[in-house]
Amino acid sequence: MNLKIYTLALGLLSVTYSAQIKDTLAEKMLIYQLPNGGWGKQLEDKSVVNYSLSIDKNLLRKIKSTGDDHATIDNNATSREISSLIKAYATTKNPDYLKAAEKGISYLLLMQYDNGGFPQYYPNTGLYRKQVTYNDNAMINALTVLYNAAEGTNNFDVISSSLKEKSKIAVQKGIGCILKTQVVQKGSPSIWADQYHEITLQPDKARAFEPVSLATGESVGIIRFLMQQPVTPEIEKSIKAAVAWFKQNKIEGYSYNVTKQNGKAVRVLAEDKNSVIWARFYDIHTNKPLFGDRDGSVKYNYNEVSEERRNGYSWFGDFAEKLLAKEYPKWLEKNKLSE
Repeated sequence: MNLKIYTLALGLLSVTYSAQIKDTLAEKMLIYQLPNGGWGKQLEDKSVVNYSLSIDKNLLRKIKSTGDDHATIDNNATSREISSLIKAYATTKNPDYLKAAEKGISYLLLMQYDNGGFPQYYPNTGLYRKQVTYNDNAMINALTVLYNAAEGTNNFDVISSSLKEKSKIAVQKGIGCILKTQVVQKGSPSIWADQYHEITLQPDKARAFEPVSLATGESVGIIRFLMQQPVTPEIEKSIKAAVAWFKQNKIEGYSYNVTKQNGKAVRVLAEDKNSVIWARFYDIHTNKPLFGDRDGSVKYNYNEVSEERRNGYSWFGDFAEKLLAKEYPKWLEKNKLSE
């Protein structure tokens, strides 16, 4: 065998061997993938999807009896799996991982509304699941996967050209939805709500303690996504207006921390002259911090919230601190824009 043929043979052996390499986490994700291409955050018995668990016969039965109605982009579901499978494919070249990731991308494309928004679940339309959902970064996570697919970044250059083109269109539709749903107050854009009616695109409520309101944590995620995009006059206006809102509505002189008391987590809002925070939710008209409770009531005084919700939900945070101090100035400089 001459050197050229020998080298070629080694290469073929290498390809064959690498195709057989298996990634333990990716293998589990293949098993959990639902028939429609998405993934759930829970199984049919409401147990949480946990990839650290070994899959025995009982767990496998529960996985296989979980239907498409559990497919969601909530709690990082589906976007997490697609990204993990693409990463695993980059390491192993196992075609099963790429195939599953592409099926997941197709699911995201299928669930997107014509208006560019994404529901929390698809095809399940129960309760608030059909709303256009920014809550917990659901829509932004989905758009980030599609952006990677469209641009071929973060190892997504391996997906089919057809999915790449469809992803480009989906991202532009998503950006259009983001710009349309930025809440306007007296003619000025502010930030975004957690969720919106899927047809009217008006801010909507979700769980009893998640009233119609402006959502700070999710809005920071939206701004970061917009800052990844090529600058257009509409995107520039949107980002600058949202940043201005954050500057105007910061809460100075308070900190918000979790401590342990008698073995239980207790969230404490305390005076701290060196700290700046933002409330999680703000009144959509007045920009006053607001707090929802289990009974559906809305409070404007944090101390009036029931103890269960006061300690069971994160009501404040330094959400925009890094954005204002570092990321926004860097974006301005990169794009040669003035304040």
